[in-house]
Amino acid sequence: MWNNYKLEILYQDKYLVAINKPSGLLVHKSMIDKDEIYFAMAMLRDQIGQWVYPVHRLDKPTSGVLLFALDSESARLMGKQFETHTIEKSYIAVVRGYTLDEDEIEYALSVKLDKMTDKNAAQEKEPEVALTRYKTLAKVELDLALGRYEKTRYSLVQLWPKTGRKHQLRRHMKHISHHILGDTNYGRGEHNKLIRENFDCHRLLLHANSLTIEHPYRHETMTFRAAFDATFERIFKEFSWESIV
Repeated sequence: MWNNYKLEILYQDKYLVAINKPSGLLVHKSMIDKDEIYFAMAMLRDQIGQWVYPVHRLDKPTSGVLLFALDSESARLMGKQFETHTIEKSYIAVVRGYTLDEDEIEYALSVKLDKMTDKNAAQEKEPEVALTRYKTLAKVELDLALGRYEKTRYSLVQLWPKTGRKHQLRRHMKHISHHILGDTNYGRGEHNKLIRENFDCHRLLLHANSLTIEHPYRHETMTFRAAFDATFERIFKEFSWESIV
């Protein structure tokens, strides 16, 4: 699938490059999928002809804005912004049920370690504070029976993670029983099956739609925005949400 695939570049200067990462592509080599041979980091390096330094992560099934630095000092400066939470990340997700108009989820999350990148880290840690804010953009009720319900309800939400815990959004939405559709780790299998069979949706419906940073040298505020893929656009059309996002 990824052979000869050209990544969409959202922004590039001599310090930074931002791309719209597609769903299903790893950021870099990981034991999560040890047999995978394609990674955004290597593909972008080859595409622009120079080394790139990832400054944050997106899960493999999540699409959207992904930022790289083009030198180690720029990577260090951008890393500090992510560590101190001075950047703002916005995500769009489709979740089960009707969510509140807006709310905050403050729920500590246990530390999930990567077998490769975290192999030297302490294996037992206390749960870490995690905070997510969300706003409901739209709702839909479908004439599709599921279990004991004659109809199925879904919500379109915008999410702002205020901390950067692993799988935070997916775990937080599970915590409030509004699982993100297409989530094979934390979601509900019956809903994932329903969207596969009725809407040809085979991906996690979570997209990093924007990222706001301060440029490391010009010190101006910059916002990068990433368009939705064909699967998301199809869901928006089927749910009559085309004018919402």
